[in-house]
Amino acid sequence: MAELSANHGGSLERALKIIDIAAQSGADAIKFQAYTPDDLTLDVSAPGFVIEGDNPWKGKRLYDLYADAATPYEWFPELYQRARAQNLIPFTTPFGVGAIEMLEKLETPAYKIASFEAVDHQLMKACAQTGKPILISTGMCEKAEIDEALQTLSDAGAKEVAIFRCNSGYPARLQEANLAALTDMMETYHVPIGFSDHTIGLAASVSACALGASMIEKHVIDAPEPPTADSSFSITPDKLTELVSMCREAAIARGKVSYGAFGKEKDSLSFRRSLYASSDIAAGEMLTTENIRCVRPGFGLHPRHYPDVLGRAARRAIAAGEPLSMDALE
Repeated sequence: MAELSANHGGSLERALKIIDIAAQSGADAIKFQAYTPDDLTLDVSAPGFVIEGDNPWKGKRLYDLYADAATPYEWFPELYQRARAQNLIPFTTPFGVGAIEMLEKLETPAYKIASFEAVDHQLMKACAQTGKPILISTGMCEKAEIDEALQTLSDAGAKEVAIFRCNSGYPARLQEANLAALTDMMETYHVPIGFSDHTIGLAASVSACALGASMIEKHVIDAPEPPTADSSFSITPDKLTELVSMCREAAIARGKVSYGAFGKEKDSLSFRRSLYASSDIAAGEMLTTENIRCVRPGFGLHPRHYPDVLGRAARRAIAAGEPLSMDALE
């Protein structure tokens, strides 16, 4: 799933171009974000409302950041139309209940709850009450908060829910992706599990597919310049094409739990070791370490029978190079 986010940089044409890129790269879906700055914060500069810390937006007021990054609501009909024309599934993360009415008119097929909103039970209820599938990211969430979110969605009537492993650093450090939590989520929640990837590069997403993630979400941009609010942790078209290919290959390679020879492996069974006569053995002659060996190919007795056949007599003559079988022995 390609994430447009703020990578339109205020340009509808750039947004449409990124949709086309997602389709050309082989993505299945494209996700938008629907909010106004007033959905998210207050228009003040008080402590806490100016961004600090190690992230791309340090020094900006929250209100100004969201005003710059927002996707205008009047774009959405054209965004959805372009995505559908490109055989992409369009869907959206709403950050306020006011966006839901607009998205319902567009017949959005699903809703995504962002990690930061995974504690906003009112928003989750409003999305669930549409009857649409709900995808929810869980960055920063304690297990108790995930449990609460799932219960809230269920109580509000949600029938189809998927949850995403996510690290909500921007960008996220690879060593903090903690994909082991993804497999724990599969064992705990028994719903489809995805991975929303904010790391630099492709390794975390591909690894998540290999571990069993059924959905990958990655921010996509047409080019690093001009920069946008999210460009520092977004991938370019060539990387999206590579990501799609590698994730699908990783999912194929994951396969299923299977032991023993599988598929093409069966052709290689003949190259295993088995028990053979290493010299001519006369009828009645005892089998010893001198006249039998465990060698390739694999058409004789299984090597586990080596101690069982030593000291037994040949029922008939056995030629050197003949595979041993139980019916040839007394």
